[in-house]
Amino acid sequence: MAFFWKRPFFHKRPAAGPATSAADPRSASPVAIDASNRHFPSSNSWALVMLFGTIAVLYFAREILIPLAFALILTFVLTPVVALLERSRIGRVPSVAVTILVTMAAAGCVGGVIAIQLVDVAQELPGYRQNIQHKIEALRVPTTGPLGLAANSFKEIAREFSSLGTPSPEPGAPVQNRRQRTAPGTAGNPLPVQIVQPPANELEYVRDLAQPVLRPLALAGLVLIFTVFMLLKRFDLRHRLFRLAGLGQINIMTQALDDAAQRVSRYLLMQILVNAGFGVLFGFGLYLIGVPYPALWGVVAGLLRIVPYIGTMVAAVLPIALALAAFNTWLPPLLVFLLFACLELIIANFVEPWLYGANTGISSLALLVAAVFWTILWGPAGLILSTPLTVCVVVLGRYVPQLSFLHVLLGDEVVLGAEAQIYQRLLAMDQPEAHAIVDRFLKEKPLVELYDSVLIPALSLVEQDRHKGAIDTTREEFLFLSINEMITELSEYQLAHDSPPAEDAATESGPAERLSARIICLPANDRADEVTAAMLAQILEQAGHVALSLPISHASLAEMLALLEIRPDDVICISALPPYAFPPARMMCKLVRERFPKVKLVVGVWGFSGDTEKAKARFERTQPDRLLTSLAQAVEQIQELIRPRAS
Repeated sequence: MAFFWKRPFFHKRPAAGPATSAADPRSASPVAIDASNRHFPSSNSWALVMLFGTIAVLYFAREILIPLAFALILTFVLTPVVALLERSRIGRVPSVAVTILVTMAAAGCVGGVIAIQLVDVAQELPGYRQNIQHKIEALRVPTTGPLGLAANSFKEIAREFSSLGTPSPEPGAPVQNRRQRTAPGTAGNPLPVQIVQPPANELEYVRDLAQPVLRPLALAGLVLIFTVFMLLKRFDLRHRLFRLAGLGQINIMTQALDDAAQRVSRYLLMQILVNAGFGVLFGFGLYLIGVPYPALWGVVAGLLRIVPYIGTMVAAVLPIALALAAFNTWLPPLLVFLLFACLELIIANFVEPWLYGANTGISSLALLVAAVFWTILWGPAGLILSTPLTVCVVVLGRYVPQLSFLHVLLGDEVVLGAEAQIYQRLLAMDQPEAHAIVDRFLKEKPLVELYDSVLIPALSLVEQDRHKGAIDTTREEFLFLSINEMITELSEYQLAHDSPPAEDAATESGPAERLSARIICLPANDRADEVTAAMLAQILEQAGHVALSLPISHASLAEMLALLEIRPDDVICISALPPYAFPPARMMCKLVRERFPKVKLVVGVWGFSGDTEKAKARFERTQPDRLLTSLAQAVEQIQELIRPRAS
């Protein structure tokens, strides 16, 4: 049946003959199938074409995209301020103008103060000339001692090798006196000559002089223009984006824009706070060491940390170099280096991953890869913009199904659930790591949730692959043996909030009736059902019940039931695990009803997500008293079955 669904609708089946049949896959014409796929490339090909096309556009259009990206980030930062001013009813244009002017004035003041203090530092450097000379002389290779002898030996060897290639002078050639000048016609040592092209006119000279300054100013002007325009027309731009995506995607686009704005804003806020804290601590440490201008280097360090990886290195080099020049000893530069190293290690390895990962939704490895990628595309500007742009890419992959691979590759969410992780580790025969996953889960969740949410779904994965023949015998034995060992080790596990003690539970429903009632857990068919029956019995025992778990017997089912001595108040629970749970559970339920017609019968189809009433109707005349889907539900339902009626 599945084959006919996959067949192209225009394919015409040939008449059945002795060599072919309607169910034979060879009856399909390969020519027709090839013709159907000849002009339609696969979705993977289109995805690759669009990916490389997008990268090409980002690279070749970087001159306009870089200021646009900077303007977009500034818009995210300044929009809350503009919105606050607009709520004061001063108008949108005045709100944007006030925000831009205040921002420019603050940036100009900070830049001016830094420039003035840097000029003061440059003017004081000649006063440190003697310290600098002492440091340079101390760094020279000594001429005495073992290190000096080794250095002289290397120099002699290098001189010998270099003299092998020089031609020796001819015997009859006269040797020129060193004090005698070279005659005009004689050949001397060649002098290096450099040809300098003078500027053709004054305009070219001015252009060459102003070009390094005009380019950053032009970039800043474009960023300012784009920012003002986005702040003024942000609602219009948002509505155009909704119109472009389609009216049916308004909900998704609204969620995507809100998510991106919140993540970028939180990241920028966290970055400002972290960099400010780093600058304050660094400046205070420099003040205690005695480095000149500690406040300047603290501010510079906080600003340069905006540039990932590279900015921090530059921020450390400047005060270390000044400490080398300003002090006679090596201790202050060493203290500055240790101060920077300690602060950077703590912030980069503990503070930033905790804050940035929680607020951006990007993994640490993805942040590093994104920094390299955007730096290759856009240079230093790409390095600064790498994290905000990657946040937007991750949000895009989260809400657009065709780009979901971006969210999987770059996001910080756990891709595999605990059940899949345990199954994968057991397939790799890595039992310690599987136990570590269980231990981490139990630190936050109770045992019954471990069974319902992790181990039973992992067993379902095992059953699916086992029925498909995808697991060999060795791994199958290892899987069931490992899970049985886990259950055995967890037999003594019980938390105070997990379930009430046995004495308290017995008091609630009567001690005599509670001790006499037994729950007999029977596996429906195979080893997976046997394992889930053992889980149920263990959970019931920890809840204060008397539970028995019977293994799979080599005898027939009827013979096994004949050996049971069922009491009037006992409960039989049949344990079955999907995907092939209902046929054996129905057969077991029928035999139990025939053997013990008045017994309380419960069927657990663990992990079933359908309608339980309809599923219960599949048992026809031998319907159980309860149809359960989780172990937590089983504890509650069985408690209701064995609880005595109020007199």
